[in-house]
Amino acid sequence: MNTKKLIIAVLAVFVLLEVTGYLIHSVILASTYMQETVSKAFRPMAEMQAKMWRMWIADFVFSFFFVFIFTKGYQNKGIMEGVRYGVYIALFMNFMSAVAQNVIYPVPFSLALQWFIYGSIQMVLLGVVAAFIYKHAVAKSA
Repeated sequence: MNTKKLIIAVLAVFVLLEVTGYLIHSVILASTYMQETVSKAFRPMAEMQAKMWRMWIADFVFSFFFVFIFTKGYQNKGIMEGVRYGVYIALFMNFMSAVAQNVIYPVPFSLALQWFIYGSIQMVLLGVVAAFIYKHAVAKSA
C-alpha cells in the first residue's frame, strides 16, 4: 500500500466531502431547513456551529475509511470503479440513513429523499476522486 497516496486521497476526499456538504446543506437545502416544520427538528444554529468540530472529526474518520476500504478492493478499472464504489456506499449508508431520519425525526419525506439523492451524488463524486488519485498512484509506482 502506498501510504503517501493513501494520505493524499484521504485529504482530497475530506476536502471534497466538506465542500459538497456545505453546498448541499448550506446552499441547496438552506431554504428547506428554514421552514418552521423542519427547523423544529434541529438544534439552534449557534449550538450546531459550536459543535461543528465534532462533525469535522467524524468526516475525517469517514474519509479515511472511505478511501481505505476502496483501496482494499481496488481493481485498477478506472474512474467507473470509483463511480460503482460511490453507488455502493450511497446505497449502504445514504439510503438507510435517509429512511431512518425520516422515521425518527419530524422531517418531511421530501427532505429525506433529497438527503438520499444529494448524498448519493456526493458519494459518487468521492468515489471518482479516490479512483482518480489511486489510479495515478498505481501507475506511478509501477
